Amino acid sequence: MRLAALLLLTSCVLRAETFYLTVAGLGGEPDYEQRFSMWAGEIESILKSAGGDVKIDTLKGAGATRVNVRAALAKIAQAAKPDDALVTMLIGHGSFDGVDYKINLPGPDLSATELAALLDRVPAARQLVVDMTSASGGAIRTLRKENRVVITATKTGTERNATVFARFWVEALRDPAADTDKNETISALEAFRYAQQKVADFFESQKRLATEHPMLEDTGKGEGVRDPSPANQEGLRAAVFPLVHLGATGAIANTPEKKKLLNKKEQIEQQIDMLKYNKAAIAPDEYKKKLTALLLDLAKTQQELDQ
Repeated sequence: MRLAALLLLTSCVLRAETFYLTVAGLGGEPDYEQRFSMWAGEIESILKSAGGDVKIDTLKGAGATRVNVRAALAKIAQAAKPDDALVTMLIGHGSFDGVDYKINLPGPDLSATELAALLDRVPAARQLVVDMTSASGGAIRTLRKENRVVITATKTGTERNATVFARFWVEALRDPAADTDKNETISALEAFRYAQQKVADFFESQKRLATEHPMLEDTGKGEGVRDPSPANQEGLRAAVFPLVHLGATGAIANTPEKKKLLNKKEQIEQQIDMLKYNKAAIAPDEYKKKLTALLLDLAKTQQELDQ
């Protein structure tokens, strides 16, 4: 049933608009202030250069207040449609008191409870929240929801050290190596796995005990996992949630006459991903038949794009 619902969802999505909101909170000291602001700026630059129908809003420095976050999401809620997508990215320091998580902002902080309520008011059915702050794991239970992918830099609210996840998340959005299936589109799952591995490599190279463990939750019911797979039923929605286009695909996204074909190609690729993800639950002959049909359709669509 879950596979059928997701296939229906992707077949209905015509790559409508994607709304991006990036919030870089308080650094507490010049080094963090600079890095948080820089990462937010890099994300904005990457998104703008990637092309496509995107709406980008970046809040950083003195402008990253709770009031402004509320206003930005309220504006998106008025403009977004059910077929649209929303990506909310949080950079900075966070805290967790055992009950609720908060991101540190100039003035009053923003809690996970309030953020979840604001996101619930946005009609966009497909949502992704990437919380890259310390203690962000404490927000998973509050933010999780059906059709919402939640990625955090830490596994719990007790991992309170400043995180490096944001640095590698930004890298994932611009590095073709993150595009493991080589379809010139980096998905939320690909970006997560790229940044997760980079975090692990960072602590290993520094010969330090890891103080952060990135997590992903996209079933709306789980606690988050470090290794999304068919076995734990996590990662399916993230795998079909496109973040940025690379290379020629990005150029095509800015070409109106090719955009429709790109939309079709993306839908086919998403269906192939989901089919492979659920291979173990499908009879071999049925799997081969479905995969062959999708691959033929993909080849035909690509040929039309190349003309």
